[in-house]
Amino acid sequence: MKRMKNNPIRSLNLTGATNFRDLGGYVGLDGRTLRWRRLFRSDHLAALTSEDLATFSGLAVTRAFDFRGQAERAAVPYDLPGVASHSLAIEPTVLLRMKERQELGLPLTAQDTVGMMQETYRAFVHDNSARFAELFGHLLESDEPLVFHCTAGKDRTGFAAALILLALGVPRPVVMQDYLLTNELFQMPHTSLGLTSQEVLAVLWGVQADFLEAALQVVDTDYAGMPAYLEKTMGLGPVEQQRLVSLYLQAL
Repeated sequence: MKRMKNNPIRSLNLTGATNFRDLGGYVGLDGRTLRWRRLFRSDHLAALTSEDLATFSGLAVTRAFDFRGQAERAAVPYDLPGVASHSLAIEPTVLLRMKERQELGLPLTAQDTVGMMQETYRAFVHDNSARFAELFGHLLESDEPLVFHCTAGKDRTGFAAALILLALGVPRPVVMQDYLLTNELFQMPHTSLGLTSQEVLAVLWGVQADFLEAALQVVDTDYAGMPAYLEKTMGLGPVEQQRLVSLYLQAL
């Protein structure tokens, strides 16, 4: 990914975390730009190489927020020097549902998988708001550099990134562009997971605008829009939003 003029690169080009990237540089409220090297989103951090660790150390990240479920964390743990790790567990459901269909002998198409992914995103809004609210609570504590992630850094992480960017006034089309960057950056694991066709796996390991839109539509219909959702479920009222802005947007 090319460096933007007079700005750092967005993707850190890590070998062991291909979806590790900076949320800085986007234009938010009042034309103010998100500060670089404060907010990072990523896939899991357990496979960083020695070169990756040197790059990561230079970012001065002190906090990591892990959306992986308990089994995911236990299977692929990590411990980064000087980084406090916080579990914000959201248990994965799509793989379980796919395996259940297989056990029942039911066919599974790419379109079936798209539907499952959309349901997962709707559940982020209906069932998992408390976890995302916890992240916002930590965001409001200080502007020390942090990273939030899940396994692939695309779904739980993608929705969290969208909420943060929208809370900071980044336009929805730009938020969607950031979300879809996963398809350019993330390298699918070299495993079939014993599941099904490559078409299904491509849906499972990628992102589509329809996924994030499914969640945003729930926000719009059930909460009368993002501002009300952020205030009611994320605890982001006017005072908290102003603090978030002061921490993560550049001064005018």
